[in-house]
Amino acid sequence: MDRQDYNKAENAVNNAKWTVNDYADRAKDYIREQKEKNATPTQEGWFERAKENVSEAWEDTKDAVSNAWEETKDWSDQAWERSKDTANDVTDSLKDKAQDARAEFNKRTN
Repeated sequence: MDRQDYNKAENAVNNAKWTVNDYADRAKDYIREQKEKNATPTQEGWFERAKENVSEAWEDTKDAVSNAWEETKDWSDQAWERSKDTANDVTDSLKDKAQDARAEFNKRTN
C-alpha cells in the first residue's frame, strides 16, 4: 500500500472518530440549529446526523482502501511479471553458459 493511500485511509478513520467533547459540541450545534428553524430537536434527529457523519467517513475510508488495493494489486502484478522475466533471463543465460561449457569441453576432449 502506498504511504499516501495509507495516510488517506488513516485520516478518514480519524475524522470518523468523534471524541466525547466533539459529540457534545456537535449536539449543541444540532440543538441550536433546530431551535433556529423553530423545530424541536430530537434524539432521533441527532442520531441521524451522527449516522450521516459516520456514513460519509466510511465512504471516504472505502475509497481510500479501494485505491490502495488497486495500486497494491497493480504493483504486485507488475512485480510478478518482472520476476518471471528475470527468471527467464537467468534461465536463458544459464543455458547459454552450459552450451558454451559443453562446446569448450568437446573441443578440448576431441
